[in-house]
Amino acid sequence: MYSRKRMTGLAAAGMSGALLLTACGGGDGQDLTGDNGGAGEDAKEIEIALIAWEEGIAVTHMWEAILEEKGYDVTLTEVDVAPAFQGIANGDVDLFLDTWLPTTHEEYWNDYGDDLEDLGSWYDNATLTLTVPAYMEDVNEIGDLADHADELDNRIVGIDPGAGLTAQTENEAMPGYGLDEDFELVTSSGAAMQAELASAISEEEPIVVTLWRPHPAYAEHDLKDLEDPEGHMGETESLHSMGRTGFSEDYPSLSGWIEDWEMSDEELSALEVLTLEEYADEPTEGARVWLSENPEFLERTMGEDAEGLEF
Repeated sequence: MYSRKRMTGLAAAGMSGALLLTACGGGDGQDLTGDNGGAGEDAKEIEIALIAWEEGIAVTHMWEAILEEKGYDVTLTEVDVAPAFQGIANGDVDLFLDTWLPTTHEEYWNDYGDDLEDLGSWYDNATLTLTVPAYMEDVNEIGDLADHADELDNRIVGIDPGAGLTAQTENEAMPGYGLDEDFELVTSSGAAMQAELASAISEEEPIVVTLWRPHPAYAEHDLKDLEDPEGHMGETESLHSMGRTGFSEDYPSLSGWIEDWEMSDEELSALEVLTLEEYADEPTEGARVWLSENPEFLERTMGEDAEGLEF
């Protein structure tokens, strides 16, 4: 299970020094020239930076599956956040699909934005949340938790101690809503949080967890994000795709597909379940399963260029 906490121990000096995993593949040699108004044929090789965050894993392997089917030679390079931005800015990699703006990756955008091509947002509901099962009908806002401390055993079930979500909850939301005296934020890991959430729901017991959108738990359980009227969990963000300088010129078809790409909560959660859980050892195969079940997504994203794709 991948962790929401940023990976550590990686050199931040550049993509070559931070490479963890490279997966190469080639498609069946289909025509790479898309319906791009005569803009020319895409370059045949592409390197995509990947950080080990759930949505990044899911959509990067999805695009790997699509591009291989279209005949591209795809390399995925798994790195930490800083080397990902450095690699794109330096032209060492071509594409990065998991930029959170305006807040989470603001520092990197300020440092490297002049050397990046923003290909647009594909998901506009990225949020940090405190979440309960939908059957907890009397708890609808974060402030409501104060009246249910006893039945919740005075616990908010969290994830990694070093995660940004943990810091936001502990330093902003809990004191902001007066929960810091009656509640303890219990940290361990994302996997442990999900296991405890599933166990509580199976017994229809009360529980509150730290969560975020997008997340596969929303496809597995009937959940309710608690309203945050005072904004202590931070603002809603958008997930953007970033290309190196000259990306659109070198990949006119692909850049058009990415600019037209968008995903709903339901689509992304279902994709995450397949790539992170059911096919955790072969996430690209999980992505292929999802693509085979969602031809309308391909048509919406790629138009006529989706014709003939088989997964």
